[in-house]
Amino acid sequence: MDENSKPALWVHEIHKGMVSLGFKVEETLFSGQSPFQKVDIIRTAGHGRMLLNDGIVMISEKDEFVYHEMIAHVPLFVHPHPRRVLIVGGGDGGTAREVLKHKNVEAVVMVEIDRMVVDACRQHMPTVSGALDDPRIELIYADGVKYIKNTDKTFDVAIIDSTDPVGPAAPLFDAAFYKNTASRLSEDGIMITQSESPFYDPDIQQSMFGNQRPCFKKLHMYLFSTLTYPGGLWSFGFASRKLCPVADFNEGRVAAMNLPTRYYNAQVHRAAFALPQFVKERLQGLLDPVPG
Repeated sequence: MDENSKPALWVHEIHKGMVSLGFKVEETLFSGQSPFQKVDIIRTAGHGRMLLNDGIVMISEKDEFVYHEMIAHVPLFVHPHPRRVLIVGGGDGGTAREVLKHKNVEAVVMVEIDRMVVDACRQHMPTVSGALDDPRIELIYADGVKYIKNTDKTFDVAIIDSTDPVGPAAPLFDAAFYKNTASRLSEDGIMITQSESPFYDPDIQQSMFGNQRPCFKKLHMYLFSTLTYPGGLWSFGFASRKLCPVADFNEGRVAAMNLPTRYYNAQVHRAAFALPQFVKERLQGLLDPVPG
């Protein structure tokens, strides 16, 4: 059999036994088993390099900017003076890259449980991980749940850049973790959480926001589109004791800072909090209404 007649190699992610996403693999760049999960980086046809943890797509070069811009810039443009930022997870480095575009951010503590993810992305996905060498970052390899429980540091923004609530990420969705995170936020602090698919994961969303509700006066969800997650529509949770992501959002700061973004802008920021009716009804009583 010659090279051109070899059958194509595809990687398939199966979500909840009901939907499959497939990507054509051109080359395996890295494959390893850490103490926590299987880590793979592949080069795909059409989506560039792709990171998978335990066979689940984390990011692709084609659309990672959407996820990372929305998880970072939304809270940093709502908080009036974000100086200290905590990132739990985010081993690929993309969230840190976007956070560090804000020059007013003085210090970032990034707590990642799996060194293999960081090392693999440093080597094979440098456009995503390149900011991890910024001197403002303190990179800690540790369990984020234990770090939050034991630290005495205070943060203006906490970004929980977690995988799905299985394996090492499962405790990041628990009530105790949200209570401890809230205690480490400044008075006008903001917590952002990865909150899964509006179509396929309503049970996770209801549990997650229910666990957050006792800790935060302001609780919202916002949406973004994605090429590599099931259903093509994904969400983040926005939690704060004081700040509303729409009423306290200053569009002028976005224009003044003129950050290099490819997805995020002031109009997208506001629109992301306009939830479809089925989402509003499903999460009624857990989320706060968005003004105007």
